[in-house]
Amino acid sequence: MPLYNRLKEYRAKLGVNQQQMGVLVGTSRQTISQIERGDYSPSVTLALKLAKVCGASVEDIFAYEEDEEDE
Repeated sequence: MPLYNRLKEYRAKLGVNQQQMGVLVGTSRQTISQIERGDYSPSVTLALKLAKVCGASVEDIFAYEEDEEDE
């Protein structure tokens, strides 16, 4: 169940690095890195915080695409 994201793109628009983004949303740089790589799916709370900081909706940043096997 891949969760795709555009977090790196939105973070670049804000002009902040992973460390700074982590501070803004109350998490670590490592967590931001893992989310951007697709290695970690954020909690609903963290996804909402990220969207708020980015001035976007959760759906603008994150997209879920079902595998054909899941259908």
